[in-house]
Amino acid sequence: MDITLELPVGGPRVGVTGPEERNLKIIRETLGVHITARKGVLTIGGDDQVVGQAARILERLTDAAMRDEPMSRKQLVDAIAAVSSMPHTGTAVAGGGAAGQLANDLARGLDVYLPDKRVKAMTDGQRHYLEAIFENDLTFCSGPAGTGKTYLAVAAAVSMLKRGQVRKLVLVRPAVEAGEKLGFLPGDLQDKVNPYLRPLLDALHDMMEFDHIQRFMACDLIEIVPLAFMRGRTLNDALIILDEAQNTTKRQMLMFLTRLGMGGKMIVTGDTSQIDLEDPRDSGLIDAVRRLRRVRGVGMVTLDGMDIVRHNLVQRIVKAYENSQTGASGGFGAGDTPNS
Repeated sequence: MDITLELPVGGPRVGVTGPEERNLKIIRETLGVHITARKGVLTIGGDDQVVGQAARILERLTDAAMRDEPMSRKQLVDAIAAVSSMPHTGTAVAGGGAAGQLANDLARGLDVYLPDKRVKAMTDGQRHYLEAIFENDLTFCSGPAGTGKTYLAVAAAVSMLKRGQVRKLVLVRPAVEAGEKLGFLPGDLQDKVNPYLRPLLDALHDMMEFDHIQRFMACDLIEIVPLAFMRGRTLNDALIILDEAQNTTKRQMLMFLTRLGMGGKMIVTGDTSQIDLEDPRDSGLIDAVRRLRRVRGVGMVTLDGMDIVRHNLVQRIVKAYENSQTGASGGFGAGDTPNS
């Protein structure tokens, strides 16, 4: 397999190839691929898997060089190690094939940007959730508060961004108030939407340094946006998370799902017991699960009280409310979730 990539011009070109093509030599010798740089074009040849790995590394080198933050030798070696161990689904490996490789990777934990930090599933339900994210291009997850729906989605997204598996993260929430009318919020647009998007930022801050997040947002590698601003966009090579999806309408959900571009992934999370729409029957999450439950490439996971990993009291609170609710909309039932 041979592929070609365009080299940037000027200073960023050296940031990609390295002085005297040092970076290309490291990639060539570590991965065992053929790489040549001629007339502004890189040609990569070799087995499909290692060519793909080399391409992801070179894309990361290019992104860093274009930000005027060329990767050091150590950063390059670390990136090669991360890409070499990332889950893949196209090639069998010793010890159980792609599924076995994915299980091993998840057991070690997701590698995020904070040093010496890995995010692991704490329950069987959470492990199944992470498996569904890596194995499907669209994953729905429903469950009560504290089950890690948002946190694990962000962790998977950050890990994929670090490995070069995706080129951008887009974190989305509907701007629906939870039973309170807050009135007109002061400030500019970012100030107005920040309260709605705060849970996504909280998860990011647990996996990345503040300065790192700021740089990535400035470079448009991470975008946090209200759902209404997604209309008309197509996002290629991006991982898109829709949080609090129970508060989308059916029309909004359709608009959101059709933003998925080539090489992209989506994760949709929500709790159908906490719908804040005027008419809960209009929830786009419930409607999407019903329509898409038999569509290939769509994973559906339901987490429950056993997956709550917050304070022990949260489990008891959720259980008490579940026992006292009558006629409330629950999460997806077993009959609705063949993959859960």
